[in-house]
Amino acid sequence: MSEASIICASRLSRSFSKTRALCDLDLCIEPGELFGLVGPDGAGKTTALRLMAAVMRPTTGSVRIAGYDSVRHAEAIRTHVGYMPQRFSLYGDLDVLENLNFYADIFGTFGGDERRKRIEQLLAFAHLEQFIDRRAGQLSGGMQKKLALACTLIHRPDVLLLDEPTTGVDPVSRREFWDILTDLHISGTTIVVSTPYMDEAERCNRVGLLFKGTLIECGTPEAIKSHVPGQLIELQPESLERAQTILENHPDVVEVQVYGDLLHAFVDDASLRMSPLKVALESAGIQVRRMRVVPPRMEEAFISLIHQRQGRETQCGKADV
Repeated sequence: MSEASIICASRLSRSFSKTRALCDLDLCIEPGELFGLVGPDGAGKTTALRLMAAVMRPTTGSVRIAGYDSVRHAEAIRTHVGYMPQRFSLYGDLDVLENLNFYADIFGTFGGDERRKRIEQLLAFAHLEQFIDRRAGQLSGGMQKKLALACTLIHRPDVLLLDEPTTGVDPVSRREFWDILTDLHISGTTIVVSTPYMDEAERCNRVGLLFKGTLIECGTPEAIKSHVPGQLIELQPESLERAQTILENHPDVVEVQVYGDLLHAFVDDASLRMSPLKVALESAGIQVRRMRVVPPRMEEAFISLIHQRQGRETQCGKADV
């Protein structure tokens, strides 16, 4: 582990009854880094963030935040960390200003003019100045998220832990929220954000992929995309299911992924394989409306990595029989 890291997890695990939600997580995050956690539902993202926020104790292992151990120094950690859970956790019957004052009371770090200036700053930062008298429960989903972030920032935390902060909001609000995160990142705040959106993962300095409680890949977006096997051909066939079956059984195809009415076929060399694949489909009576080479995105990379992981687990299971 790096002594300069602001977050360091060592063999961090958490179990619930017979279920192991997080398994031996080793991870270091540097000051000022924007780190993304991605993975399917139940992968362990929320558990990892709750352990980092010191709102949950690990079963085994440890995590240190800003030099503090999450078990022995939980209260000290909470002064350095702003944690925003996935579910809306503000008081719906309180208005915007009352919620901000309530959270300022909880942290109890300042009052008077200092508090007023801080709240004014956060209202402007979150573009909520015109809604200070509106109850939180009556705000739109996007404004609720921005208010929750403003409350999370009230005590000027060094580290932000955000659990799928843009889930369930419209695309415009999602973009506005990320504009705010970008400003925070530029100012030097360390941000760890879990997200189901691959375009958001692309905006992070580094990304970690959790699967079944295990960190199976961690690196920059470009490094992760480099793990995609070979090159990618995008096809739009007339009969999607039949075309998928043919491509999955074709010797030149490493992997096939489905995206709406499109198929993504991974091959070793697209320039050599496009023509044979088109011939194979048309010989089966399947017309191809469109066929082109496209660069792999984060989404293809993560799906491919998960497929590879599942394939290894299947092979291990067969070997154990």
